[in-house]
Amino acid sequence: MARMQPLTARQGDTMDALIWREAGLGAGSIGTVLDANPGLADLGPILPLGTVVMVPISKAPEATRQRPLTQLWD
Repeated sequence: MARMQPLTARQGDTMDALIWREAGLGAGSIGTVLDANPGLADLGPILPLGTVVMVPISKAPEATRQRPLTQLWD
């Protein structure tokens, strides 16, 4: 079984926003997260404040994870 880490939802969090912000996981991980958290989908699209969600620990360390580049000016 993969190692898991707990994440706590902030006010107004959706599951995909939470797992992207805190663990760097994308839409492809949603099924894995739902399987690891029975009943999570029943809470609705906006997670209640303080909901703990168990997610698999990312294989890529924070330093090597790439995020999209945002440029304000050319």
